This record gives sequence, structure tokens and C-alpha cells, in this order.
Amino acid sequence: MTDTITTPQMLQALQNMCDTIENEKEYLSELDGAIGDGDHGVNMAKCFRQVKQKLAESPAEDVGTLFKDVGMVVLNSVGGAMGALYGTFFLKLAQESAGKSEVNLSDLVGMLQTGEKGILDIGKAGPGDKTLIDTLSPAVRAMEAAEKEGKPLTQALAEFEAAAKKGMVSTRNMLAKMGRASRLGERTIGHKDAGATSCYFILRSLASAVTY
Repeated sequence: MTDTITTPQMLQALQNMCDTIENEKEYLSELDGAIGDGDHGVNMAKCFRQVKQKLAESPAEDVGTLFKDVGMVVLNSVGGAMGALYGTFFLKLAQESAGKSEVNLSDLVGMLQTGEKGILDIGKAGPGDKTLIDTLSPAVRAMEAAEKEGKPLTQALAEFEAAAKKGMVSTRNMLAKMGRASRLGERTIGHKDAGATSCYFILRSLASAVTY
């Protein structure tokens, strides 16, 4: 049983992430259309097509370089807050994994904690505000708990993915407090947040890295 994720495994996971966003673009835009601009899926897919191209052009030497490549593309190609949030997230992951040819559970916890802090610092949203934080924060807490309990990497990632999914689903019953959706008030209850959903797809892809 593996206790690390290698650079080639992480590359495969990131390519899988690009494909997932592409495949789910209509669903993400549909979710966004209910309480937002309706372009989240289109914007994300356009960005991750560029990410996929970048990954194909530059076979990275280490995990940190992979995430830096992703972060720079996202930061420069997704408009508005989402580009800044996801771009920062990937660049923070890069910062914590710089020079590492493989990462273990402890490394991943540190990377995700730093990524979460980056998003919290920029976005100013907290848990319960119906944003991607409602997917990310429970997932990071699950990873921290798994590390503390000495669980193997595969189990930690499974619990991370399950917590992310539960967090995403929980946004359906929340009142939006951030961004354009917040103007709709009570009408936002009953709709899953598009950003929380795209965040789940991203985290699910990262969790799959160990299987490649």
C-alpha cells in the first residue's frame, strides 16, 4: 500500500481534474444559473483546457512545479473572484510542495491548510456562507483528523473526499451571504452552490491521485 503520491500520479490526477471540469461544465453553469451569472462552468472549462495544455507542454520535475503551473494558468485565465481564489489555492499548494518529487499525508495536510488559509484570506467567506469554503474546510478537517489518528494515506484521502462531498451537498440548504447570489436572499435556499460543487470536483480529483 502506497503512503505517498508521486509526481506522475499527481500529474495524472490534475489531468483527470481538467477532464472532469470539462465534462461537468454544463452542470456547473446550470447550478450557477439558478442563483448567479450562469457562466461558472463555461469559465472553469475554458480555464482548465488551458491548464491541460500547459501540463502537456511542461512535464514537471516535482509536485510543486505541477501546482505552480496550474495556479498561474488559473490566476490568469478565470475572470473575477473565482480565478483569484482557485489560483491562490493552487499556488499555495505549490509553495508547500516546492521541490518534492512525492508527498505524504503530512505534506498534504500542510499543503491543504495553507491553500485553505489563502482562500479564507482573499475571499473573506466563512463556513456556512454558501461558498467553496463549505466544501474545502470540512475536507481539510477530515485530513487533519486522519493524520492525527495515524490512518493510511488511502483512507485519509477517502475520508477527505467524503467530507468534501458532504460539505458540497450541505450548501443546498444554506442562505447565500457572498457575491451576486447574496442579493437573492431566501431564494438561494434549495440550490447547491456552483463554486462549492466545482471545488468538490477539484478535491475529488486530487483524492484520486493515489489510485494512479
